[in-house]
Amino acid sequence: MPDDRNADESTEPGGHRRIDRVLADGYLDGLAGLPLTEVRELRDEAEHEEADLSYLRRLLQGRVDIIKAELSRRRGELGESGSIIDQLPRILSDERSPARGLGRHTVIEPSRVDEHRRLVERLVGDSDLSALSGRTADQLEATLQRFGDHERQISEQRHAVQGVLDACAHEITRRYREGEADVSALLPSES
Repeated sequence: MPDDRNADESTEPGGHRRIDRVLADGYLDGLAGLPLTEVRELRDEAEHEEADLSYLRRLLQGRVDIIKAELSRRRGELGESGSIIDQLPRILSDERSPARGLGRHTVIEPSRVDEHRRLVERLVGDSDLSALSGRTADQLEATLQRFGDHERQISEQRHAVQGVLDACAHEITRRYREGEADVSALLPSES
């Protein structure tokens, strides 16, 4: 883990944030014995956290793509002239970029957009990426390393949250498959 991590990025045992709850050791304890509504609440909480982590990860990956493009531009690998700003539409629409993939299909919007944006802005501000041309290649490489460390940490958390989400989804599916839950309860009632 990066040495300069902060409370926004790491989990804290016994913490009060959603990620702390979802990744707490006892979060799934007694899952099979919980009422279906509570299992769904656990699943929904994990799903919201996964959406937030995915959003944060994509923000970081977009910044990594920009730095990599600037380094490639400096090495003459892009075959283009002009500033990195002129190339942003191409960089950010590159289908091969990890920032494009959403991973799992989700219809949930991230709930902490402003918080995540502030974190990425703080990272960017610490790296002074507002003026890429004024940074040396070594400084940009160091920034890539730091952003990569943050992105890996977020990916690990996201993977752990997905495990929680999967456990809840499997329990819900099991209940319907084994007849412990009634599918007709999901249908609108006719009044």
